[in-house]
Amino acid sequence: MGSRHGVAGDAGAGLAGPPRRERVRATSRHGPRLAELTGLELDPYFVAPKITWLRENVTRDGVATTTDAWLLHRLCGAFVTDAATASRSLLLDLDAVAWAPEATDLFGVEADELPEIVTCAQSVGTTAMFGTEVPVVGLAVDQQAALFAEACLAEGEAKCTYGTGAFLLATTGPEPHRSQSGLVACIAWQLPNSGGGHPVTTYCLDGQVYTVGAALHWLTEVGVVNEAADLDRIGGQTDGTGGATFVPGLAGLAAPFWEPNARGAFTGLSLATTRAELVRAVIEGIAAQVAWLARAVRDDLGAPLARLRVDGGLTRSRVLMQTQADLLQAPVEVYVSPHATAFGVAALARLGLGAAATAAEAVGAWEPAAVYEPRGSQDEADARLEDWRRAAEATIALTR
Repeated sequence: MGSRHGVAGDAGAGLAGPPRRERVRATSRHGPRLAELTGLELDPYFVAPKITWLRENVTRDGVATTTDAWLLHRLCGAFVTDAATASRSLLLDLDAVAWAPEATDLFGVEADELPEIVTCAQSVGTTAMFGTEVPVVGLAVDQQAALFAEACLAEGEAKCTYGTGAFLLATTGPEPHRSQSGLVACIAWQLPNSGGGHPVTTYCLDGQVYTVGAALHWLTEVGVVNEAADLDRIGGQTDGTGGATFVPGLAGLAAPFWEPNARGAFTGLSLATTRAELVRAVIEGIAAQVAWLARAVRDDLGAPLARLRVDGGLTRSRVLMQTQADLLQAPVEVYVSPHATAFGVAALARLGLGAAATAAEAVGAWEPAAVYEPRGSQDEADARLEDWRRAAEATIALTR
């Protein structure tokens, strides 16, 4: 790597391979305590099991870190990570916003080898790698940066990013809110205190669907569709699935199930099932799992989402976005750019450089590129979601 810092992956990305699943099973009895301490489920999606597996199976040389810490070290020599990214590691005390000795001991991680935790809006150095010397400022994990860009600044405001996976985050305010509904609790962002003193921390609830764009890629590989535009071109040829149901567990199921060994499934097929109905079932399956994440937010916070802001490449699918609104029974507002993460980091940089005084000023005003209003009734949405949930639970049962 050209540095003493090795890379274990970012703070929650990548698919969970068998070795890391074995590592999680070995520590499963500690899951409830880790959830209480860190806000996260014990799952190979998060970074600590990856670090431990690397240490036990590859090498103990060097320092295992997340990719952001490695990149920042290469850019400006600082060995740091921001509070939001740290909260995705399974190693952070969510209340204290500090590395948790209990967690680091469990995973065999040397606490003094972990990066320093900094806020999301402070300069951590300068770099000349792009020509002139420029400050390095504006640090955040990708999904929290998108939450910030989409101005989900108040409690209960939520966004979902549709990329390789789908990631629904809902802001919960200045206190951590441990989920009772299968979500995880994280730091949304931490900002310097303009009046001095301790930084100001904002928290969020987070739910994940592992395979969304990845499911589309799989459909392409097996020849059901040729390109992303086929979601609408083919899926739009029918109003329903013909009884077919798709469970997007192609790389396991994340929130609210947390079944890393689950598999994807089509159910309800018959000789009459058409190609268009298969594509429509995939669309419905993705939207259904996101809708269940929104219901988990409702159950945790005591109120349904008033709206869902969305970003990412698959928001170009009108059929997917309309289906999402129908199952949510709430408006879906499409962000003005598919690159919400970059805009969020830029807004944090504005704060860090003093170009904006508040989060709202840093983000700025924006109007949705499109708004999808729900069609159909709540009863119809409930029935569709219950059908999908039964299929998902039956699929999970086959892998246990």
